[in-house]
Amino acid sequence: MRLSSFLAVFRPALPLILGLSLGCSLSLLMVSWTEGDTDESCRDELGNGKLFLGRGDAQRDSRDGAGEEDFQPRIVPYHKDPNKPHKKVLRTRYIHTELGIRERLLVGVLTSRATLNTLAVAVNRTVAHHFHRTFFFTGLRSPKVPHGMTVVAHGDDRPVWLMYETVRHLHQHYGSDYDWFLLAQDDTYMQADRLSELVGHLSAGQDLYMGRAEEFIGGEEKARYCHGGYGYLLSRSLLARLQPHLDTCRNDILSVRPDEWLGRCIIDYLGLSCVEVHQEMTYRYFELGKNADPEREDSTQFKNAFTVHPVSEPNLMYRLHKRFSQIELEWTYLQIQQLQMQINNLSDLTPEGKAGVTWPIGINPPFKARTRFEVINWEYFTEEHIYSCVDGAPKCEMKGADRADVSAVLETAVERLNERYQPQLRFRKRRLLNGYRRFDPTRGMEYVLDLALEAYTQKGHSQVIAKRVNLLRPLSAVEIIPMPYVTEATRVQVILPVTAQDQDYVGNFLDMYVMNTLDTHDNVLLTFLFIYDPFDAQRVSQTDVFAGIKAMIGEVEKRYGDVKIPWISVKTEVPSQVKLMDIISKKHPVDTLFFLASVWTEVNADFLNRCRMNAISNWQVFFPIHFQEYSPAVVYRDQQPSAASSFSSESLRDGHFDRRVFDEACFYNADYMTTRTKMAVDILDNEEMLESMDVYDIFVRYSGLHVFRAVEPALIQKYVRRVCNPRFSEDIYHRCVLSNLEGLGSRSHLAMALFEQEQANST
Repeated sequence: MRLSSFLAVFRPALPLILGLSLGCSLSLLMVSWTEGDTDESCRDELGNGKLFLGRGDAQRDSRDGAGEEDFQPRIVPYHKDPNKPHKKVLRTRYIHTELGIRERLLVGVLTSRATLNTLAVAVNRTVAHHFHRTFFFTGLRSPKVPHGMTVVAHGDDRPVWLMYETVRHLHQHYGSDYDWFLLAQDDTYMQADRLSELVGHLSAGQDLYMGRAEEFIGGEEKARYCHGGYGYLLSRSLLARLQPHLDTCRNDILSVRPDEWLGRCIIDYLGLSCVEVHQEMTYRYFELGKNADPEREDSTQFKNAFTVHPVSEPNLMYRLHKRFSQIELEWTYLQIQQLQMQINNLSDLTPEGKAGVTWPIGINPPFKARTRFEVINWEYFTEEHIYSCVDGAPKCEMKGADRADVSAVLETAVERLNERYQPQLRFRKRRLLNGYRRFDPTRGMEYVLDLALEAYTQKGHSQVIAKRVNLLRPLSAVEIIPMPYVTEATRVQVILPVTAQDQDYVGNFLDMYVMNTLDTHDNVLLTFLFIYDPFDAQRVSQTDVFAGIKAMIGEVEKRYGDVKIPWISVKTEVPSQVKLMDIISKKHPVDTLFFLASVWTEVNADFLNRCRMNAISNWQVFFPIHFQEYSPAVVYRDQQPSAASSFSSESLRDGHFDRRVFDEACFYNADYMTTRTKMAVDILDNEEMLESMDVYDIFVRYSGLHVFRAVEPALIQKYVRRVCNPRFSEDIYHRCVLSNLEGLGSRSHLAMALFEQEQANST
């Protein structure tokens, strides 16, 4: 009875007790296994970890006897010494510098004063732009250095001295920036893409001296040097090991040929000989005959060559480049055809089958619109006219780039038809019946052509037929354009021209400027440019039309004690942008970043940062396209605007990007001064030219810089009807009128207003 009651009490805990008992038993059993007898040799080696230690670690382990103890980490706490100044950690500008990532190949071309302007220029024009960096090394510099070439003159024309200084220069200035160095003569043609591919497959951590191996004079020893005419590769590690011995080689080794001198130096002090094959990669070269014709060379050795030597004249260099470009193009087309055949054969294994193969094979399928707003419109054209014009006209003349594009497409269409149907049929274009084109952002420019063709048979019979063809000009590989380094810490100098008609809008501009720049302590300065007409300028001592604005400026300066807002007064009948900027430019340093604003501009931090990033000194100027609200009288009529469509940068509603206006601009003073200097010759006898142009026009025509014109959602302006000055040029006046008309409302808004007006008139 007692036993049953005892079990009844402990019955809920029985699973726990059994689990603990089983766990303890198993743990004791495992201990007995690990402490049992084992093979002593394995136990000693594994226990001490000597099978995984290097030679130095094993010696230290046997010396201090710490190998049988577990390693205990020691935490070193960080204590900042208040007596020592804090040292700021400097980070590199680019991540590849911090990670030690180097470029693959640097090319050095050995030239002379006599051939710098001939053969060296030919090398520069044909292949230099395909390499990351190309230097031309010469003994004595020519009086006139060719444009676009990096020439390093060592001051001595002796060939061996030139080689010595070149190798020393490469190691001293670029030894830590590149993995491979290619040295060649200026009478060597180089196939840049193949050389870049070669070094991409070679290990950069090995000492390598690679090129065409040549025997030394006498030919008694097995060591070889690399012939300089065909170029040779030097690894970065070899260059670093060779550097301490260069002076000794210069004094001890006597040789007439610079390539032989370098090879002797590498062999004597590094024990390396020139090789043509390394890691199953072969350095391929071709020796060109005396009167050889590149167009007729068809051997496999020529087609696969990395370098060709000797090239006796610049014209031969250009002919070689043309020939190798044709070879690469043919090989590329062959690869495309093979890939298309593979895709076509594999399409049977896909769920869609043959129907899933898009045309052309390998190109992205056409864009499929999900809504009617995403539908891409087709443009209709003929050989003389296009029916989709930039200015909104229904029909305009086909000219310029559009004419060249259509002509090239028509010529290509006839060529492809002849390739497909010859010799049974031969086609000749009579005329273009209908043409359609559209730009698909996922694949390129698509064309649909209805052609009137005259078809000829093999027997000479002919007949005019109509044929519809589809063509595609695919998008090529995306290329990243290198841009100079810019920062968002640059100070922006805002220039605000104000006329008597614009002063009612200055109050809102100042409020937004104070809130978005002064309150946030942004690195921005403001300068007012008061434009007086001759009548107001005569009465400025009695009545100043800008007195109210100057009072507002005084209040801002009083509220912010360390802020000064200067102003400049100008008297003119025609406030030309160029004339006003001439005055402003002379009063500021050359490195000033200008933001030319208007009284309707809302200055904010987002746009100012884009102004800093998009305006690059000596490279690019920025002309933003602001967002203009439509006229409230047309859009809302008798209704009140909703909160979402109010003047806010968070919602772009009931407006459009006004591409007719060029008032806002970001550019550096140095770029403007350089552009005005180039323009000075054209305005010597025509001062009125300044009134017919704005800042955008002079940058486009005279600067040679990138003129970046893009929509800017951070620049939002309320609707305003601008006053168009008829004294400006016809083009500027016409743009102003169109801006006012297009800013009234969209087509739907205008149609609704006309409909309501007609209904009101009918009743």
